[in-house]
Amino acid sequence: MRQAGAYGQGLGRRFRLKEAPSLVTRTLRSAELAVTETRDDDPVPGLSGSMPSEDAYLVSLKFRDYPDCECWERGRCVIRTDVRGGATYLYDLKRDPRYVIDKPFHSIFFYLPRSALDDIARQAGAPRVGELAYEPGIGHDDAVVRHLGASLVEGLRRPDETNQLFVDHMMLALTAHVAQTYGGLKRATEPARGGLAPWQEKRACERLESDLAGKISLEQVAAEFDLSVSHFSRAFRISTGLPPHQWLLRQRVKAAKQLMTVRDLPLSEIAISAGFANQSHFTRVFSSVVGVSPGAWRREALSAPDEK
Repeated sequence: MRQAGAYGQGLGRRFRLKEAPSLVTRTLRSAELAVTETRDDDPVPGLSGSMPSEDAYLVSLKFRDYPDCECWERGRCVIRTDVRGGATYLYDLKRDPRYVIDKPFHSIFFYLPRSALDDIARQAGAPRVGELAYEPGIGHDDAVVRHLGASLVEGLRRPDETNQLFVDHMMLALTAHVAQTYGGLKRATEPARGGLAPWQEKRACERLESDLAGKISLEQVAAEFDLSVSHFSRAFRISTGLPPHQWLLRQRVKAAKQLMTVRDLPLSEIAISAGFANQSHFTRVFSSVVGVSPGAWRREALSAPDEK
């Protein structure tokens, strides 16, 4: 089945790629957001494929230089310029953006439909975002996009280890940043400061903890309280001190610690039971959070004398 938006294999075909890994979220109720990695170290020269016109944007983070890039819009060359690794470039899908492929390339593309920008503005109580401000082929030194992109590249390379809450959180942050930085969206002058009500916090934590594998989305949890995703995420962080995806990681580690007190239970089984993709994933996360490997923690815990 072909995707409707310019992401995943739908985007990859425009660059003649066999693979174009992507992560997709429906964090905003009326929009599908996605991030796609495109890379070819030995491309076949030619003009990239045309994309169907739609009211949407691509925001691209480049990982390598691409000198003398010939950029096209609406069927003609609009600029030749040096594309710089680490810079952010914007593309309007209403203008049929294309470029001549004649050198190795490596980028990620964030797919942002108009409905996502409208939802962000609505949630902020702000006027509708107009056209994003950019010039074809002109890059931006955007530290926020670099940070979000670097985090999501790891998720693209290990999709089985990437929980949906993390993808939702990152794509929501990216959409809000683009709307503010390139669309003129104004932050609320009086941002909401309160957290969740105690009963909401309790129910939200129970809901997240019931699915340690992290398949549940932020939209599903927020909808239970009739809250927007951005409002719920902010309030949850105020109440618990952590965004939902990080809170869930801590619960996985907590569950794993409890299971490791069972002396004969293999770490591979503990990893799956605690919501990790595999033992390697478990070891990386546990070591990062606790500071020692699961094996070392277990040996210490089982050798410690019982407290009286």
